Amino acid sequence: MTAESTWIDHSKPKTSVTPAPPVSQFQNLKPSDLIGALFVIGCSVATGVAICLSTLDHWLLWFLGQMLLAFAMLQWFVLIHEAGHKTLFRSAAWNKFVGHLASLLAGIPFESWKTVHAVHHRWTGWQDLDATTATLVPRQLKLWERIIINGCWRLWIPLFSVLYRLQNYWNLPRLYKLFPLREKRLRLTLNAMVLLAIYVSVCWLVGFEQILVMFALAAILSLMMQDILILSQHTHIPMQLSQGENAVPFTPAEQEFFTRSLEFPRWFSALVLLNLDAHELHHIYPSVPGYYLSRIGYETHKSVSWWRWLMKAKQIPGEVFLFQNSHRSGFDI
Repeated sequence: MTAESTWIDHSKPKTSVTPAPPVSQFQNLKPSDLIGALFVIGCSVATGVAICLSTLDHWLLWFLGQMLLAFAMLQWFVLIHEAGHKTLFRSAAWNKFVGHLASLLAGIPFESWKTVHAVHHRWTGWQDLDATTATLVPRQLKLWERIIINGCWRLWIPLFSVLYRLQNYWNLPRLYKLFPLREKRLRLTLNAMVLLAIYVSVCWLVGFEQILVMFALAAILSLMMQDILILSQHTHIPMQLSQGENAVPFTPAEQEFFTRSLEFPRWFSALVLLNLDAHELHHIYPSVPGYYLSRIGYETHKSVSWWRWLMKAKQIPGEVFLFQNSHRSGFDI
């Protein structure tokens, strides 16, 4: 598999048959400090209850605690996303505070999240310019890479959510190349080192074995759910390759072409994911809080049932799913 064999089209994509309403139509959908606080308080309470249950010496209560903690960790990931967009709260200070708080259980330094995610929204559609998709640009995989990727994808091992974090948000040498300004590098480094120091300190105070008992299963389950959410959004969708040429960012409306949405039960989408599964709408209207996306009466064009998408995606070898697209592989998911 070579880069030359992939689909490359430097023209603008065709927009949807029915264009999305202009963002000016939804200027009234501003962040709410009250709603943001309710989500943060609810997630904090769920996390506290889950940790308490996970310390009890009863397997059923421990298991319930791990299940609850898995969903809480998933929501902390959603909250760091909203805080990074400054759409969780109206207050910038509260977005910043909760972003750093969420980073503890999301496993992502907030400074690197904000910086890399902004690049993602600027360059969505250009696979080699979007920092979060550049690592999946088609290339010849080594045998050991193919074995690990295909094995983990088939066995539901959440390798990809881990690599997503390590490659995009913890890889300081890569971040230094992407963001050469000295002040930005210092902020990224300081945040990563402080977060790492907190993890090490907690493990030392509580004990590594006890941390495993309290968090290991929940973390694995949460990462498995995040695999579904993260990989559904842009993976295996044909994108452009700039190959070093000057590229023009696609508009938010045009980014729908390179994005996929999943359909979860409404209660789960609204109360747990803050509608992050409506990812096409999020890219078209990134300034609209996730908890208000359901108010936008626009039907996107690549929305699919989460279970249907997952079953079809799991039928594809991991290397094909990650490093090819539907134009190349022939798999329409």
